[in-house]
Amino acid sequence: MDQTKRFSDRIDWTLCFLLLLFFLISCIAIYSGQSSEQYAGNFVIKQIVNYVIGIIIVAVVMYFDSEQIRKLTWFLYGFGILLLLGLFVAPESIAPERKGATLWYVVPGLGSIQPSEFVKVFLIIALSKLIADHHQKYLSKTLGSDLFLLIKLGAVTSLPLGLIIIEDLGTALVIVAILTGTILVSGISWKILVPIYGFLGAFAGTILYLVIQAPEILEKYLGVDPYQFSRIYSWLDPVNHKQGAGMQLYNSMLAIGSGLTSGKGFTDRQVYVPDAHTDFIFSVIGEEYGFFGASVVISLFFLLIYHLTKTALETTDPFNTYICVGIISMITFHVFQNIGMTIQVLPITGIPLPFISYGGSSLMGNMLAMGLIFSMHYHHKTYLFSTDSNFVAK
Repeated sequence: MDQTKRFSDRIDWTLCFLLLLFFLISCIAIYSGQSSEQYAGNFVIKQIVNYVIGIIIVAVVMYFDSEQIRKLTWFLYGFGILLLLGLFVAPESIAPERKGATLWYVVPGLGSIQPSEFVKVFLIIALSKLIADHHQKYLSKTLGSDLFLLIKLGAVTSLPLGLIIIEDLGTALVIVAILTGTILVSGISWKILVPIYGFLGAFAGTILYLVIQAPEILEKYLGVDPYQFSRIYSWLDPVNHKQGAGMQLYNSMLAIGSGLTSGKGFTDRQVYVPDAHTDFIFSVIGEEYGFFGASVVISLFFLLIYHLTKTALETTDPFNTYICVGIISMITFHVFQNIGMTIQVLPITGIPLPFISYGGSSLMGNMLAMGLIFSMHYHHKTYLFSTDSNFVAK
């Protein structure tokens, strides 16, 4: 193992550069996005503060190696569950209801903190430890051992998922994406996974078909309130719902489409999109910088995913590999879902664009995840003759 590497050599400078670019894009886009509405505060300044806090989080997490993180796994997971449970019992002065949901704690000096954003990362760590420990214990794979691992992964995920889905469907879908990604690389036999995912796909397709073609069946037998279908209808036909539930999507598509190839220019937006500085930040980028600007943002996310994949392949610790996969699953779903919902490819779920949308909790949660990646690079150990039983330090 190389003990002579300088501090600067142990920093993941590629990831630093990507995060710097996201920071600059975020500040520019938020500045434009907030100009279309009357807000009391300057969200750019707040986003800069959020990034500073995020850097502190990265610096702290970076100094913990994988073994220390493994030891903290169940403490972090339990802490996250307690935070989610607290939302149901905390007084409204601490956990106020906003837009019909109780998702945040109000912390003096910091503002609102959404615990589910941190729970996503805690869950990634927990799932990674479960898989790594399972493979250490069961050296010979059988259908029984694979099924046992699947049950454990489902059980650990079901608790935070059940607490989150009650109030926040978008974040619950991210949890499902994280679970799906980690399961796919966990080594569980496809003889188990294919029937399960086949059934879930058929079930989801059936529900969507009933929503579109026979909503009265869902109303009668499942007690679904008709107003809950409005988001699906406005997604499928935003033009005819542009005066109501489809207004945000319709205006978003109009804004992005009007940007054409090169956009209208910085702050030259003409289409009003509600909450453009948060969940619909991509509509700001598309209108002001057109196809070229949107392509740059999407390309940066591809570079980020590529770098995380490269890190997963280079690490010598399976626990770290599974963490990388969980983070890749989380960010990839966020990006595809957020951008997809602004151009009608996917229904609106209200999840932000990572590192770019305004939001302290979202950014801090993502920076917590990046701290784990920085830690892998900082504590990375390389060996000569690594396939030999007697490692020789490099």
